[in-house]
Amino acid sequence: MLYTNVTRIKDFFILGFPGLLPEYYGPVSALLFLLYMAIAVGNIFILVFVKCERSLHKPSYLIFCHLALSDLVFGTVTLPKIISKYWLNDSIISFYGCFAQMYFVHFVGATHSFILMVMALDRFIAICAPLRYTSLFTNTTVSVLCGISWFMPLSWMVGIVLDALTLPFCNSNIIVQCYCDHISIAKLGCMNVREVELVAFSLAMFSLMVPLGFIIFSYFVIIVAVMRISASEQRLRTLSTCTPQLLITFLFYMPRCFVYLANIVGYTFSVPVRIVVVMLYSLLPAAVNPAIYCFKTKDIKENLKRKFLSMQK
Repeated sequence: MLYTNVTRIKDFFILGFPGLLPEYYGPVSALLFLLYMAIAVGNIFILVFVKCERSLHKPSYLIFCHLALSDLVFGTVTLPKIISKYWLNDSIISFYGCFAQMYFVHFVGATHSFILMVMALDRFIAICAPLRYTSLFTNTTVSVLCGISWFMPLSWMVGIVLDALTLPFCNSNIIVQCYCDHISIAKLGCMNVREVELVAFSLAMFSLMVPLGFIIFSYFVIIVAVMRISASEQRLRTLSTCTPQLLITFLFYMPRCFVYLANIVGYTFSVPVRIVVVMLYSLLPAAVNPAIYCFKTKDIKENLKRKFLSMQK
């Protein structure tokens, strides 16, 4: 146990997965490395492929690029340190390095949530106002909306970090998590941190619930509009255009909502289970999303088939 006082703390100790035996450090680090490679390769591929294919320079695919970029940044911010812990036995992260990691963890998470709201707006306009879609939802519109999605959390996350930096740390410098986040850091404060936690929780709920509320409303209206279509084949075709967006949104929100609801009803996870659950819902979607873009999106899938066939000739 690494204990310190207010004046001497210089580093934090990343605990990782509590109770993990040393003989499993190698397999765990290899698994995390493969996860990071899947995130990096998959999302970089989407960014490069959409950039190079002019036929994909459309609003929907620009949104996919912003989501891919946020997934890539999140994986790069969180995974290298925990991999080095189990691969190189390097568990120490500097005091300010930990706060920097905390900043990017919450900033990218909030940004991703708002970009999902932009994606829901894209489907809402495309299905409910198809004749006005090309004029209302242009590439410029997407760039502005996604830019706002990046900028809003960028500003208020600075306040959250500065607020947490004012806390005196005198109990422990052990981060009971695989990366630095606000809850783990605030718990180490040796004063009443309820006000600091309340501000951070309120902004987290705003980042999560406002986009989720809009997404639920959008898809409710979309379903109503689709049900009014007389031909069943056309209904299915219209709903199929929403499949990638629904899968991506489900993977992001469902596990988070489950954890929050479990806490509300009084069900608590053990520390090791909680850490595994957080890692799964934080990082698994980032690795799976590129596959959804490729195999559940008609234009990307057709472009990939064409490229593959041309390479075989």
